[in-house]
This record gives sequence, structure tokens and C-alpha cells, in this order.
Amino acid sequence: MHLLVVFFDDGADRAVRELWRRIGVAPDLPPHLTCASAAVIGPKVRAELREDLSRLWVPDLWLHALSATDDALVLGAVVDAELLAVHSAIHDVLAGRVKHPTARHLPGSWTPHCTLLTGDDDAVKAAFAELHPVAPIRAKARQVAVVDTQTGGIDPLRNASTAPR
Repeated sequence: MHLLVVFFDDGADRAVRELWRRIGVAPDLPPHLTCASAAVIGPKVRAELREDLSRLWVPDLWLHALSATDDALVLGAVVDAELLAVHSAIHDVLAGRVKHPTARHLPGSWTPHCTLLTGDDDAVKAAFAELHPVAPIRAKARQVAVVDTQTGGIDPLRNASTAPR
């Protein structure tokens, strides 16, 4: 599975890691927001994403809404028109060009969030009780990348230092 993710700046990264520490979680990936996922996001599509991201950038996010969904505890991002526009632009590139896209990340179905915990109902409830209430976290995009969940490989598409102003 390939994920298209946004990694956060150092301050937001530390804040999410502190939440993880409080609930005893140590994920494989740094804190992030997943914009898309598919069985394969190939090299040609990645090149086009790099080109589009040279003209676009993910706006700052406010991670604020602590909520439980299915078997997960997540910190939801405040959704605005700018974030939805970038998400839509990403999916315009991916449309019809990736294998087996995941429906929950498609425009109209996507709920932007940073996952804090996945587990059974009791674990999610206990973690919610430990963390509630959560202070809002301002997260700036540090990098947009494709992550291969099987190998752990990370292919950066855009770094904050090269983002348009």
C-alpha cells in the first residue's frame, strides 16, 4: 500500500509525539495527515504530483477535534476551502492513474486527521479519557511524501523549504 502523506513541522511533531507517549503508542511513521492511499502510486504519477506541488502547498492545519472512529482515536483537522482545494488537486492527478485507491481518502469521503491510536474499543476509550481535552495543535506542512507501508520507504515529493510563497 502507498500513502500520500503530509508530515508536520517540528513543533507539531513533538506535540503529537507527546500525546502518543501519554497513551503508550510508538507508531512506525512520524505524525502525519494522509491525503490519499492506493495499492500503487507509480513513478509517473509521483512526477506529476511533484510538478503540481511546485505550484501548490498544504495550508497550516489546526489539529483540534479528538474523536473515536471505528477502532481508532484521531485528532481531526479543521477543514477549510484551501485544504479541500489542495486535496482535490492531488486527487485530480491520481484519478484513474493509481491502482486500487482507498475510498475513505477520496474527495467527498475524506476526513483529514492524524491517527493517535488504533486498537480495540476499550483501548480507544481509555486513550480518549487520558487525552481529553486536547489543546489545539497548529501543524505546518514540513513535507509531502509517498510512503510504502510494506518497505517503510519514504519518497519526498515536496519539502517546506522549497514551497511556493
